[in-house]
Amino acid sequence: MPSYQAPLRDMRFVLYELHDGDGLTALPGFEEFGRDLIDPVLDEAAKVCGEVLAPLNRTGDEEGCHLENGVVRTPTGFKDAYTLFREGGWTGIACDPEFGGQGLPKSVNTLVEEMICSSNLSFGMYPGLSHGAYMAIHAHGTEELKARYLPNMVSGEWAGTMCLTEPHCGTDLGLCRTKAVPQADGSYKVTGTKIFISAGDQDLTDNIIHLVLARTPDAPKGIKGISLFLVPKVLVNEDGSLGGSNGVSCGSIEHKMGIKASATCVMNFDDSTGWLVGELNKGMRGMFTMMNTERLAVGIQGLGLAEASYQGAVAYARERLQGRALSGTKHPDKPADPIIVHPDIRRMLLTMRATIEGCRALGVWVARALDVEHQSADPEVRGEAEELVALMTPVVKALFTDMGFEAANMGMQVLGGHGFIRDNGMEQFVRDARIAQIYEGTNGIQALDLIGRKLPAHAGRYLRRFFHPVADLIAAKVEDEKLGLYVQPLAKAFVRLQQATGQIARVGLSKPEEAAAGATDYLRLLGLVALGYMWVKMVQVALPKVEAGEDPDGFYRAKLVTARFFLDRMLPDTGARFSAIMAGGASMMEFAEESF
Repeated sequence: MPSYQAPLRDMRFVLYELHDGDGLTALPGFEEFGRDLIDPVLDEAAKVCGEVLAPLNRTGDEEGCHLENGVVRTPTGFKDAYTLFREGGWTGIACDPEFGGQGLPKSVNTLVEEMICSSNLSFGMYPGLSHGAYMAIHAHGTEELKARYLPNMVSGEWAGTMCLTEPHCGTDLGLCRTKAVPQADGSYKVTGTKIFISAGDQDLTDNIIHLVLARTPDAPKGIKGISLFLVPKVLVNEDGSLGGSNGVSCGSIEHKMGIKASATCVMNFDDSTGWLVGELNKGMRGMFTMMNTERLAVGIQGLGLAEASYQGAVAYARERLQGRALSGTKHPDKPADPIIVHPDIRRMLLTMRATIEGCRALGVWVARALDVEHQSADPEVRGEAEELVALMTPVVKALFTDMGFEAANMGMQVLGGHGFIRDNGMEQFVRDARIAQIYEGTNGIQALDLIGRKLPAHAGRYLRRFFHPVADLIAAKVEDEKLGLYVQPLAKAFVRLQQATGQIARVGLSKPEEAAAGATDYLRLLGLVALGYMWVKMVQVALPKVEAGEDPDGFYRAKLVTARFFLDRMLPDTGARFSAIMAGGASMMEFAEESF
């Protein structure tokens, strides 16, 4: 079984050396979050994840969840682990101190989320969904709703969910049929069925606060008639104590390919009392607050599982003896060399490593922009950060989960037949990773969002938040004697991205299907350039350390070699993506429907 050790050295490199984590203290509200406070949080998170959550990953997958007498039971050990997790304050580390949270920066919380996802993704779904619900209520709920529900959600005594999908509608939420009938006291009676509800029911908390999309009787048709309602599983009395059942029940739980210890439920609402969150018929505003939070978090799920798979693959590759190195025996004292000497094993391991470290750097960069967006005192700076986050949200979700699944598959491949056997734990990472490409908006939907909404927004202004720093770095360093070797491949890929962007923009209005045909390739192209940008930035930090002899453990040297691997072996995929985009959509759209 793979054992998980949080990659704290690289996490601190990304947070402090690459993205100026020390500068967080300059943001209003973050003055106290220096290294002396953040480092112990990371250390303790690593301990909880490695010693408490990781040991439950395999057993939770084997046992799964069970529906007993209308109540979902989580696997053995989950309730005790959740109690420890909650009492340690982990459910509220990135929440508003006004409601009992610790208010840590998003960039720090992102690293904690990665650890949780690496060690036990199914467990992480429960507090993860609660945080998304917290974000929506915090942003759009009335002061009364926030005061009544948020403190217990922040403390982890109550959980939260998001209830969007219905049996007949997924992405097209305008088809929603769940009803919300207004009552004389200002509440609503909510009736309907929702499916695929992660953490929809469980035995970890005393109450579950469901955020439900529904339609009032006189609502306009389509998406413009959708409202968002807060519907607790158990009613809450005026004094804050729990009252009676609220007509919310779990009809069944899904039997899934992966994340089996996370209860994915069919939820029934039968004249359940709910309260409006945000404005009537403007429910998608609140839901997108939650979904955007979750989309970034889902991207981190892909990263976390890639890291877990990488650690298992490296450990196996060091120990498994098979054949001799092609350049000559490396371990003559052994009957065979360990497979880590073989080029194809190294290709897979370095692809995983370059993916993981690049995505970690990119994820924290976006999270750092979220910190600026929410905390900066300068409205212009906040606005620029918001635009970068808006552009990169679909990229992080889709790129990280696609590449995370690819990395998990490579990790299993390193073990060969032993990777395919359940006892070794590697195939679970593959199964768990697969859902991340689907939920919170499939990756195809993320690509359409990128080209259809984010690119044309404000005449392309969102793109400038990414294009300008990349272009500035290339202009400043492409001829540099030392950095130029790393910058030149990025410069070529960036030209392809610029040309592809022009192509998408040209055909987007007149031939929308033509643009949509290249959407997935465009998102991967932009994502690869973003990773290339991160790798060049990491080289800028690592190279002076190596040259100055300040690299006793070889950490910075490894950064330089991994950067070369990414730029030499992975970034060239931008050429194939560019060619596919420029080829257009005729080959797929002219194919006769009846011929499929």
